[in-house]
Amino acid sequence: MGLGALKSAWQRQTKDLGHDRSEKYSVLVFDNRGIGKSDKPWGRYSTSEMAKDVIELCDHVGWTGERELHVCGVSMGGMIAQEMAYLIPKRIASLLLVSTAARLVNTIGFVENLRNRINMFIPRDMDKQIEDVKWRLFGPEWLVEPDADGEFPTNGDRFAAQEVHKRLDTVAFTRKGFMLQAIAAGWHHKSPEQLAEVADSVGRERILVMHGMLDNMITFPHAEVLVRELGGIEQGVTRVTYAKSGHVLMLEQRKDLLIHINNMVDKVNRLK
Repeated sequence: MGLGALKSAWQRQTKDLGHDRSEKYSVLVFDNRGIGKSDKPWGRYSTSEMAKDVIELCDHVGWTGERELHVCGVSMGGMIAQEMAYLIPKRIASLLLVSTAARLVNTIGFVENLRNRINMFIPRDMDKQIEDVKWRLFGPEWLVEPDADGEFPTNGDRFAAQEVHKRLDTVAFTRKGFMLQAIAAGWHHKSPEQLAEVADSVGRERILVMHGMLDNMITFPHAEVLVRELGGIEQGVTRVTYAKSGHVLMLEQRKDLLIHINNMVDKVNRLK
């Protein structure tokens, strides 16, 4: 999961896969270090060390076989997934990289980029913080659509309520943990050579990259770089883009994400 996000953000996919399709899937979700019920130690966090956390967790539950893990990572979680694939490529059955980057670069201009970085750490009223973040995370059309379950006026209102609930839990969500995760994401770096090595070892036909073109957190050019340096669609990497979606595709494109997960799992099962 991404920066400052709890494992419960996967609740839709947990239902779609782990409950509704339990005969086919077992789903493991977890809080990254620094958030939720995971430890929040002081120290320098890195995506490579966070990947080792995940590998240890998979070892603990006994998921150690070759081509056994279907790894789906969003945003910072996609960075961690890249590190997992670099460390244990032969254990990866499929690799879904959603709204993520090989490394963060400035695609929006120096001033705007600097403003966005600074705003992450300026104390502000919670209402103002959540209002700002929801427009950076989601496409504008999705935000104003009616809430699917009918409990809130719009999708944006549901997200705001969930975000308030998270931030009021001062044990699960701390400024320290958020800042340490932000450092890990900001310093994440996979070189073209490392990505080529990942693609060679995992197999390009096992890799899917998804990105929204209205993503204001990790802008769309990052996806283009990631696909190209993994070898491109010409060599078997699957690319899926959404013209009107933002950063959080597991909400905005829930049904489509399920289709692509199913298709990828079926595809790689035929490769075994």
